[in-house]
Amino acid sequence: MLSKSLRKPIPSYPIKTGLDGTMGIADDRITFGASGDGRPMLKKFLSEVADGLTPSTWWGHDEFGTNKEASLELKGLFDGGAFFQTPKPVKLLQKICKLGTERDDIIIDFFAGSATTGHAVMVQNATDSGNRRYILVQLPEPLNIENKDQKNTADFCDKLGKPRTIAELAKERLRRAGQKIKTENPLFHGDVGFRVFKLDSSNIRAWDPDRDNLQQSLLDSIDHIKPGRTEADLLYELLLKLGLDLCVPIEQRGIAGKTVHAIGGGVLLACLAAKIGRDEVEPLALGIINWRKELAPAGDSTCIFRDSAFSDDVAKTNLEAILHQHGLCNVRSL
Repeated sequence: MLSKSLRKPIPSYPIKTGLDGTMGIADDRITFGASGDGRPMLKKFLSEVADGLTPSTWWGHDEFGTNKEASLELKGLFDGGAFFQTPKPVKLLQKICKLGTERDDIIIDFFAGSATTGHAVMVQNATDSGNRRYILVQLPEPLNIENKDQKNTADFCDKLGKPRTIAELAKERLRRAGQKIKTENPLFHGDVGFRVFKLDSSNIRAWDPDRDNLQQSLLDSIDHIKPGRTEADLLYELLLKLGLDLCVPIEQRGIAGKTVHAIGGGVLLACLAAKIGRDEVEPLALGIINWRKELAPAGDSTCIFRDSAFSDDVAKTNLEAILHQHGLCNVRSL
C-alpha cells in the first residue's frame, strides 16, 4: 500500500478509455477534474515517476554564452591575445557539466583544443564545491607562423619558451584559469592543478633475442630499461601497471644521494635510481625506514627498486635484509 502522501497525483494528461469508459476508475487512476465533470484524465503518482525533470532545450546566450564572449575570456587570460577563431564559452561547457555530471565524476574531452572543458570543470567545482576531475586529450598539433590566423598563437608560445603547438597553449590556459579561479573564489580549497602525460611505448625493453647471437642478446638485456628513460617515466609506468591512480599524491625525498618517491602516503616507496653501490645500501635502507615511520601509512608498504641499479647481488641482498629486519617485507625489483 502506498501512503496517502505518495498517492498525491502530479499534473495529468488525456487518455483513451476502454469501450465501456470505465478503465482505471475502480483503482483511482482516472480523474474528472476538480469539479468532477471535466474531461477524463489519467493520474500519474509521484511514487511512479523518475526523480528529476528533463531540462529545457532552449539555451539562451545570456545563460550559455557566445563565441564572442569566449574570445573575450581568452583575451582576459592571455593579456589581450586572440588565439582561436571560434572558441567555446566557459558558460556553455559549465552548464553541460552541471547537467550531466555528479560532483565526483571524471569528464573526458578527446578534442581538447583550447582546454575550455578543463576550465569549465574547475569553475563548476568552485561553484558547488565539487571534486570533479578532467582528462583532456590533444595532439601536439603544430602552429604555422606563416599562417596569419596562427601567427599570434605561435608568437605567444615563443614568448613562453614552449613548442609551437595547440597542446602547449591548452596547458598554459589551464594554469592561468586555475589561478584566476582561486583568486576569485578565496573560500574554494579544491585542486586546480593537473599533470601532463604523453603517449609513448613501454620503458621496459621487450625480450626480442637475436637467435643467431643469443649471447649478445643476453648481454644487451642486462639493463632492460630503454635508454633515455627518466625516473619519472618509470614511476608512472609503475603506477599504471599496479593499477594506481595517476593523480595519487606523490612525495619525494633525497636519501643517500638517491631520489625516493612515496606514493599514496607511503603505501608504495620507490627508488628508481640507475646505480646503487654497496656502500650506499645501508644509509638508503635506513633512510627509507625512517621516512616510512614519519608517513605512518595505514597498511603495509611495498618497496620497489630498479633491478639493474645494484652493483652486485650482495648489494641487493643486503638492502632487502635491512628492510626485512624493520618490517618492510614487500620488496620488489623493476
